[in-house]
Amino acid sequence: MPSEQWTHPEPGDGPAAVAAQPSPEQVIAGLRATSEGGAELTQLLTPEGQRIPSERFDRYVADVDDETLKNLYRDMVLVRRADREANAMQRQGQLGIWVPLLGQEAAQVGSGRALQPRDMAFPSYREHGVAYTRGVDMRDLIGIFRCTDHSGWDYRAHGFHPYTIVIGNQVLNAAGYAMGQKFEGKVGDEGGEATICYFGDGATSQGDVHEGFVWAAVYDAPLVFFCQNNQWAISEPTERQSRLPLYQRARGYGFPGIRVDGNDVLACLAVTRWALEECRHGNGPVLIEAFTYRMDAHTTTDDPTRYRLSDELEEWKLKDPIERVRAFLARNGHADQAFFDSVQAEADQFAAELRDYTFNMPEPPPDRVFSQVYAEPSPVLEAQREEYLSYLDGFAAAGEH
Repeated sequence: MPSEQWTHPEPGDGPAAVAAQPSPEQVIAGLRATSEGGAELTQLLTPEGQRIPSERFDRYVADVDDETLKNLYRDMVLVRRADREANAMQRQGQLGIWVPLLGQEAAQVGSGRALQPRDMAFPSYREHGVAYTRGVDMRDLIGIFRCTDHSGWDYRAHGFHPYTIVIGNQVLNAAGYAMGQKFEGKVGDEGGEATICYFGDGATSQGDVHEGFVWAAVYDAPLVFFCQNNQWAISEPTERQSRLPLYQRARGYGFPGIRVDGNDVLACLAVTRWALEECRHGNGPVLIEAFTYRMDAHTTTDDPTRYRLSDELEEWKLKDPIERVRAFLARNGHADQAFFDSVQAEADQFAAELRDYTFNMPEPPPDRVFSQVYAEPSPVLEAQREEYLSYLDGFAAAGEH
């Protein structure tokens, strides 16, 4: 059996072909799917900032007036500016690592703003934009990447679970939480609760993700699976992860799947609101594939120039999620240059405050590593703590002689 399998990106294009190399037709089809998202892509704003009416989804953004769209634009600009600042600070040795979200602002802000306060979100490690929409102070994220905190926020108060580093593990956690919502009778009407879980395209190859799909499906858990398909599972492209578009995998588990333009904040807001509504009413889980692009490295330890072409990045820059909202606002006279300048100034101040906090963050005491692990102490943990502190005191004593 050849080591590589090449498939057409959409159903109806013919059977999957197994070959050592793709045919020219398959290459063209694959490139078209990567750049356009295929025929099933849900889009409300084109890359040029033109509004596309949708009979199915317009009602989910009927309340989005000019001011709301300007606020969504502001959200994305602030989140991107904070992301760029954190990326720079890692390069300067202030953070151990950083996981960029550049290019994925619309997917995160749009879906995050669709949530109600009573909902719960389970992130992976890249959802800085979702954290922002849930009211988490961006400074609380810094401690994770500076290696001083596991998480610095009250996850119950914000409806935002701590970051999960193990690929796909948050899907199992989210499935269990959503099952609890179902068992406690918190679904069934508009006032019900729902859960959303974020993961990347590469995580869909992990067993935890599939187990989460199974459990959520058989128990009709109110869970939105939000897959940010940024085209690259570190250095492996999506076509080496799946024989079909990722959203179609939901069919095998018995719940609906949908592909949305992940660079379209309005579409992400509408589709996520629809999916959450399905969950609140007890209709079971939904899979959303947000078709977007990772415009930076996987993390600051990665070098994407080793595995992807610069032409691909340049093409996706034309689909920038922030620029399409800016174009819509400017073209329709909803915002002037003074507004855009004020948002940029606010974003610069936002980043400056984040930077000042990071550079002046106090070093945590040595016993912090023990006090922030378990809810309650145990004899074994206390013994380890005393042994470690005694070990450190030995260095201090030696320095005095």
